Amino acid sequence: MTTDAVITREIVMKALQFDRFGSPDVIVLRDVQQPEPGPGQIRIAVRACGLTPADWHVVDGLLADHLPPLPRGLGLEIAGTVDALGEGVIGVRTGDRVFGPATFDGPTAGAAEYALMPAWARIPDGVTVEQAAALPMAAETAWRALDDLGIQPGELLLVHGAGTTVGEAAVRFALHRGIRVIATAGQTRAAALEGIGAQVAAYGEGMAERVMALSGGHIDRALDAAPTGGRIDRADQPSPAGGSLPTLIELTGDPDRVLTVSDFAAAAELGVRTTTEIRYEQMDEFARLASEGILVVPVARTYTLDQIQEAAELSQSRRPGGKLMLVL
Repeated sequence: MTTDAVITREIVMKALQFDRFGSPDVIVLRDVQQPEPGPGQIRIAVRACGLTPADWHVVDGLLADHLPPLPRGLGLEIAGTVDALGEGVIGVRTGDRVFGPATFDGPTAGAAEYALMPAWARIPDGVTVEQAAALPMAAETAWRALDDLGIQPGELLLVHGAGTTVGEAAVRFALHRGIRVIATAGQTRAAALEGIGAQVAAYGEGMAERVMALSGGHIDRALDAAPTGGRIDRADQPSPAGGSLPTLIELTGDPDRVLTVSDFAAAAELGVRTTTEIRYEQMDEFARLASEGILVVPVARTYTLDQIQEAAELSQSRRPGGKLMLVL
């Protein structure tokens, strides 16, 4: 007597995952099942995964109501080599180098040996996988913020927190669009920002007065890219009562001329604009601008997957000095 049996071979991979919410200490490296791409998705062999503040919000449970049940992965932006195509995918082949957002609707995300992507663009020649993986979140947020803020060519934009990855991307995009920019930043990124054409006001006591002096007394619109709680006079220190937003409102004269990408609670109280709807239709444009050297997100340090705790500590210090990257 014989029986027929179908044997399914489970392909495993290494991935970062967590089973409960909390500090980054809950994140572990384990063997999990390799994901399969669905319709319109691709799977890549991940070579680099950027870390963002949003990763720690996911881990601490802030976004729990908007995500599937535990266990979960982390890592929102990735770059690597196309490994498999989902149904209906055209215009890309296995072996192509691509970058973009990782899917976040399963038990793993971008910090894994293999990951799924809903949107992507080819990595331009001359751009490394680490440089490419640093782009998606900062570029998408900055581009969307400028669009939603409504700043026009020839106007003067204040970018507060321009030393962050989103802030610097916003400065670069704004200058490329013909917008004049005053950037607030610390010493680490001040020279680089001046080098690409921004006027820079240093953090510290009297920063608002320095901004006014550079502006000649008029600022058209302001973008707040500082971490939540950053002050206009001491951006590295927590602040009550809306952080920097009251001062940005005073500088522009109207809360509708201010947009924040981080301090949503204060924005709701003060009438400041926010932007939250992620849009990735500009991925090919980001690739083009990266190939021309217009879009650059500095990579501060790289880590392996088993060094996630060390990477998280530096990321949460608010002084990473650029993008932190997991490399595989």
